[in-house]
Amino acid sequence: MVEWRISAGLTEYPAALAEMEQRVDAIIQGQADELVWLLEHPPLYTAGSSARAADLVDAERFQVFQTRRGGQYTYHGPGQRVVYAMLDLNKRGRDVRAYVENLEGWIIATLAQFGLNAGIRPGRVGVWVSRPEKPPLTDGTVRDDKIAAIGVRLRKWVAFHGLSINVDPDLEHFSGIVPCGIAGHGVTSLVDLGLPVTMADLDLALRAGFQQVFGDEPGPMRLQTLEAGSSRRR
Repeated sequence: MVEWRISAGLTEYPAALAEMEQRVDAIIQGQADELVWLLEHPPLYTAGSSARAADLVDAERFQVFQTRRGGQYTYHGPGQRVVYAMLDLNKRGRDVRAYVENLEGWIIATLAQFGLNAGIRPGRVGVWVSRPEKPPLTDGTVRDDKIAAIGVRLRKWVAFHGLSINVDPDLEHFSGIVPCGIAGHGVTSLVDLGLPVTMADLDLALRAGFQQVFGDEPGPMRLQTLEAGSSRRR
């Protein structure tokens, strides 16, 4: 079974990176099981391998972390569920495109449990919802709002980093970047869409969606208490 872990409080980004690196190495060496790790970060921006300097609108607002995952600039903060999935593609198929499609399918299946019709859009990364009730773009295109982001990295075909879903973050915090390099469209959350979903509700839906898409029976959820390098919501 895939191990599932949830961390209480806010986990500092460097601590999360260090733990992911250690776990991935252990998986590669056959010394640890795959892991799905659910957590929240304090407010911060991360820059993926394709990040463009012009997309960092306010470099002084929050700390910016350079990371070697794919993608561009992303915001993380309280009220957003970050899901770090450390999965062995040696066993699941060495196909990066198929893996990313599975992550997208996992998010879509998770959100569908709350009656939300979310989906992918050609040429755009992440998962989106249509907002026809909002003013269209200048070319008449119906506006989409992004509700989930994806960014992955592989080492010897073990995948890590993963995805994030907006439950109830401060959406104004996204204004310091051009999220994932896509201008014009917006960012939303489950609560912003009028769905009174808690983090615990989402965690249960994530487990059901994971089994639906990946076919694995999720292992018991282990609660990880605060450790060095973590902080409480503030």
